[in-house]
Amino acid sequence: MQQIQEYGAWRAAIADALDSYRGALQAAELADAAALVRIGQAQARVRDDRLSIAFVAEFSRGKSELINAIFFADYGQRILPSAAGRTTMCPTELLYDAGINPCIRLLPIETRASTLATGDYRDDPAAWTVLPLDLDVPERMREAFRQVSLTRRVPAEEAQRYGLADPQDPEHADAVDSDGTVEIPQWRHAIINLPHPLLKQGLVILDTPGLNAIGTEPELTLNLIPNAHAVLFVLAAESGVTRSDIEVWRTHIGAGPGRIVVLNKIDAMWDPLKNEADNEAEVARQQQDVARQLGLGIDQVYPVSAQQALVGRIQGDMDLFERSRVGALETALLQGLVPQKKAILARQLRDDLAALDSTLAGALAARARDLVEQLQELKSLRGKNQAVLSLMMRRIEAERKDFDAGLLRLQEARTRFAALSTQLYSLLGLDAVQRQAETVRLALQAARFATGMRAPVRVFFDEARAALDAGEAKVGEIGATTEAMVRGFAAEHGLTLSAPPGLSLARYRAEIDAIEALYAKQFGTATLLMTSRATLMERFFDSIASRVRRTFRAANGDVEAWLKVIMAPLETQIRQHKEQLRHRLASIQRIHDATDSLEQKIAAFEARQDELQRQRRAVLDLGAAVGAALDEPALLEAA
Repeated sequence: MQQIQEYGAWRAAIADALDSYRGALQAAELADAAALVRIGQAQARVRDDRLSIAFVAEFSRGKSELINAIFFADYGQRILPSAAGRTTMCPTELLYDAGINPCIRLLPIETRASTLATGDYRDDPAAWTVLPLDLDVPERMREAFRQVSLTRRVPAEEAQRYGLADPQDPEHADAVDSDGTVEIPQWRHAIINLPHPLLKQGLVILDTPGLNAIGTEPELTLNLIPNAHAVLFVLAAESGVTRSDIEVWRTHIGAGPGRIVVLNKIDAMWDPLKNEADNEAEVARQQQDVARQLGLGIDQVYPVSAQQALVGRIQGDMDLFERSRVGALETALLQGLVPQKKAILARQLRDDLAALDSTLAGALAARARDLVEQLQELKSLRGKNQAVLSLMMRRIEAERKDFDAGLLRLQEARTRFAALSTQLYSLLGLDAVQRQAETVRLALQAARFATGMRAPVRVFFDEARAALDAGEAKVGEIGATTEAMVRGFAAEHGLTLSAPPGLSLARYRAEIDAIEALYAKQFGTATLLMTSRATLMERFFDSIASRVRRTFRAANGDVEAWLKVIMAPLETQIRQHKEQLRHRLASIQRIHDATDSLEQKIAAFEARQDELQRQRRAVLDLGAAVGAALDEPALLEAA
């Protein structure tokens, strides 16, 4: 796990460098609203960055044991429950949040009766049952972790209300006991907050229940599994690929970046009556067969024994660990995952730094230009008499009044900007998305046939795209209005202002398309014709609506940040220009009143010029060092 630790150290070093960069900007009085927003975005990316790995399999394939073997063998015991039969009954996330104490948060299964998705409950502490983790008493920790394997029996009608039973499923009758009850999980979702070194570095591990749950828990299908940076699909070596395995692979996972197939429990194929070469050949044949059935290269299928790896690591038996082959899986997983995630984060940070550099360059150039103008004006006063100085004072005073009048005219444009901003927020409002979702849900409940459920959902996606398209058009209108405002004001007062930054909502439209594609994959025409699982369909739509709301919430966040940034360069220039006019008038007034000499004033301005150049080089060098450190972590020390 050294790669994850190095990745965490890289992120921590960049976070420190960004803090230093922010401090330098504030010390140099260059941290205006635009600069603070940009550097805040970069800091948030580093702080919130996560590496997520999902483990998917039918029950009794050894997912939990594999997680124990790869990530938690250093504890000297099993962290996650692992035994014959089903041990993980609800989706379980292992992560670390320094803001809360070690604990396991459990979402009651009863929440499935509501229209809220699991993700909607994440920021609602009252919805969760919280059990503290006593890190010093392993027995208590194990007892707390057993919660994820608990079940209870409820009337079949209650299970149907939760979407956990379907009377038209051929296997439903077998699941109902003689007293009319059905076994269901006690919890809907579990989040384990554990201060493990790897989790502290930003690793998030998702342990899923059996394949049945993947079809009934929308959060897995629509959010957790698709958004995982790596998905390990675990099969049993002896049974290979079953029909349900193939269905889940094609519907929910599929070949692609970060997808790995694990052929677990190869120790069950170690026949003591055969020599080692024959045993290895048998494993290789199964590996080839699995690769062929799933349409993968043989190098994407990893035969392992999670149990033997865990035993080998805990007991210090390296021969047994080597024979388990888990080391090869770890290498493939981390060598593919960490560099890819690092490259993505580095690219995003470079974009943030480039935007910040542009903002700083404009501010520094304006400051330098003001100093040059003031210095030239002071030098022109050499040999001038009191009458000339008085005339210059009147001219600067007139220039200041004209500038103030320009600010009043600018207020009209600002009012227009505010009105357009309000319209933009209205187009992307979460209330409208919620109203559309409620309309669709009513239509789903009223649909008599499963196929009649497709049209309302399609309309929901169309309306979401239309809202984003209208928002994109309004963004363009705001950008054009602001650019005209900046250009006119700059020309009127002889200022040099860069064009306002742009904003695109295309990535959010693409996200809506991706959500719809997941919906179509989950509920294709054939699926809807074969089943009338209206409750399940409604539950999946609730999760779809939740994810669309999160998309719009993120779009609103980008819009809010952009609206702050787009006006910041102009506001900064206005403030600096007013300050410059005040300084010019005060300087000439003092020279006129002979309170200090002209040459002293000129020398002071020349010293300020030199200081500004040193400041400019220091700030730009620090920014360049942070940028270079994205590729070369060692350079962060110099930064």
